[in-house]
Amino acid sequence: MRPNFENTAIAFELKSDSQLERAYFLFKMISKEPLVRIGTAVTNFAIKAHLPVEGLIRATVFDHFCGGVSEKDCLPIIDNMYGNGVYSILDYSAEGKEVDNQFDFTMEKTLEILDFVKEKDAMPFAVFKPTGFGRFKLFEKVSARKELTESEQAEWGRIVQRFEKVCQKAYNLDVALLIDAEESWMQDAADDLILDLMRKYNKKKAVVFNTFQMYRWDRMEYIKKIYGLATSEGFKIGAKVVRGAYMEKENDRAHENGYESPICISKRDTDENFDAAINFMVEHLEHFTIFAGTHNEQSTLKLVDLMEKNGVPSNDEHIWFGQLFGMSDHITYNLAAEGYNSVKYLPYGPVRDVMPYLIRRAEENTSVAGQTSRELALITKERKRRKLGDQ
Repeated sequence: MRPNFENTAIAFELKSDSQLERAYFLFKMISKEPLVRIGTAVTNFAIKAHLPVEGLIRATVFDHFCGGVSEKDCLPIIDNMYGNGVYSILDYSAEGKEVDNQFDFTMEKTLEILDFVKEKDAMPFAVFKPTGFGRFKLFEKVSARKELTESEQAEWGRIVQRFEKVCQKAYNLDVALLIDAEESWMQDAADDLILDLMRKYNKKKAVVFNTFQMYRWDRMEYIKKIYGLATSEGFKIGAKVVRGAYMEKENDRAHENGYESPICISKRDTDENFDAAINFMVEHLEHFTIFAGTHNEQSTLKLVDLMEKNGVPSNDEHIWFGQLFGMSDHITYNLAAEGYNSVKYLPYGPVRDVMPYLIRRAEENTSVAGQTSRELALITKERKRRKLGDQ
């Protein structure tokens, strides 16, 4: 049955009245671009100056978009969501450190989460970012096919070992592992590395997943390329499909450096690219496991319709729908209510270290046309329903 994204009773069932009011306040603030710019600047200053703002951040934006500062913090949220049929992905979202001991720490954290995932039915995936395991600049240099120094070769070897160690454990535990995508000028190195890991660990099923950012006009060609390799070499493709998160940065860099932007020229082209990728993968579902990471209602419903057209059950293990915690609850929970595999990305980590992630969320909601107004309209509808006592 097609989910009803207008059903706010289902969408916000887990939110108390006070949590709903906080969400209303936050999205009201986020809807005003000057306030987001000022708030971002003030927050960055306060954190760098070590001012005591963590309590305020924790009580507002952090608790809305994050599960907590530790795995233990997140457990009640994970269990509550699972009670409503929604799965969780724990995402350790601390950013901005580029030294070996921090990369090793992030790897160990990912290994711990894999154990956690194995133990809890509510958590079907683990996840990490490539630059959580190694320096961005080195990924960039490898992507550009530049010759590495001896020390850089050793450093790249350690990055490969971190990827290998985590993927090997995921394979041993039979746990699916999502690897996020980042900026285009470092992504080729990550793509090549992940492809080799798919060849090794995805012989029988998709364990290792790459992420395809469909605001890049070249991604459809790349998906077809690895599909050809998968069919000829005999491995499965784990595919997390998203629109993308670095559009302004991509376009600015292309303009500054005088090359063609890798980003589609319009939102419509991006939407069509995303839907084309999903359609291709559903047509070849024997080779793909799809994680559709989208806050777009139309794309979500198109995938639902494709599943019905192709006789794919709503809970088929080859198709998953995912949204970020604190956003698009009307999609996540109404999908789950109709039996679809519905997942929330649940970021967590120390408040100060997670702030870059939170700032991106605020900026994304401000810049994406219709995102904040849609959230506000649904929250307002639910507030009114509760005040009227309409059950």
